[in-house]
Amino acid sequence: MSTPESPAGESPLPLALTLGEPSGIGPDIAIDAWLARNEVDVPAFILIGDAALIERRARAMGRTIKVRKAAPGEAAVAFEDALPCLERAAAVAGRPGDPDPGDAAAVIAAIRQAVELVHGGLASAIVTNPIHKAALTRSGFAYPGHTEYLGALSEEVCGVAAQPVMMIAAPMLKVVPVTIHIPLAAVPRALSREAIVRAGRIVAQDLASRFGIDNPRLAVCGLNPHAGENGTMGGEEEAVIAPAIAELAAEGIDASGPWPADSMFHEAARAGYDAALCMYHDQALIPVKALAFDEAVNVTLGLPFIRTSPDHGTALSLAGTGKARAGSLIAALKLAAALRAGPEVAA
Repeated sequence: MSTPESPAGESPLPLALTLGEPSGIGPDIAIDAWLARNEVDVPAFILIGDAALIERRARAMGRTIKVRKAAPGEAAVAFEDALPCLERAAAVAGRPGDPDPGDAAAVIAAIRQAVELVHGGLASAIVTNPIHKAALTRSGFAYPGHTEYLGALSEEVCGVAAQPVMMIAAPMLKVVPVTIHIPLAAVPRALSREAIVRAGRIVAQDLASRFGIDNPRLAVCGLNPHAGENGTMGGEEEAVIAPAIAELAAEGIDASGPWPADSMFHEAARAGYDAALCMYHDQALIPVKALAFDEAVNVTLGLPFIRTSPDHGTALSLAGTGKARAGSLIAALKLAAALRAGPEVAA
């Protein structure tokens, strides 16, 4: 998968950062990430969002910043003394804590614009701030979340049929949920050998090609307590999960399990694998958020471009207060830059 690069001797292309839900903490953490640029070496980004909103939110937070409307080619230089905002981004209401249905079109457009920038060679990777799924759904947005929409944009904008896979990555743990944004009651019906194998293949491929992990080891969770206890606590392990592991192993992928989820995430267990393949959303996200809430990054695998995101929500109650922590966004920006640089850096 190719990544846009800047001409030799020039500054790296900027990361394309979306604003996310304007009434949430996306503006806040973008401001604080820019303010921390020298202290923690934040890579240059261009924010796809309303410059006027950023100025209003900075005042509400008591932050002193300079905002500059800029084209992508100007972002790397502008970033040194101003937060660059894409000049064609639409205006939004962005009232802290109060999502406006009228802002949904701009939120959706920003994600598409980010993909277009990378596909057009004007940005090197995409970092997305959190969206408010309920607000977008009420506006007619047809996707459960970023992951699924980015898969559609991969085909629409880049002409590549993609099978996006969500991975949450932290220094001590990488997890992948096979099923994502569906009710817990629907998980057993949604699980299939094919879905597990497809996720496992993509994870193994991208861990090797993007993260520089040779022969990545995948630990596969069971679905039921005690991984089904030989069928006495559920049959999905024997009927679905174990056959998927066997198929992955037959393809040369180091996959093991199914393992009980309650004993997979302590320190000694984590040393035995490079990524955990989990059966549903919370099975994957609870351990990584408990271990590394401010360091965890959402990475979408299986796309023809790099995309990362902070691993938290819109935190509407914190918007405009100055209390939101930018750690996960900064980690997402840094990981996107590392992936842009190649597997030797991202490893």
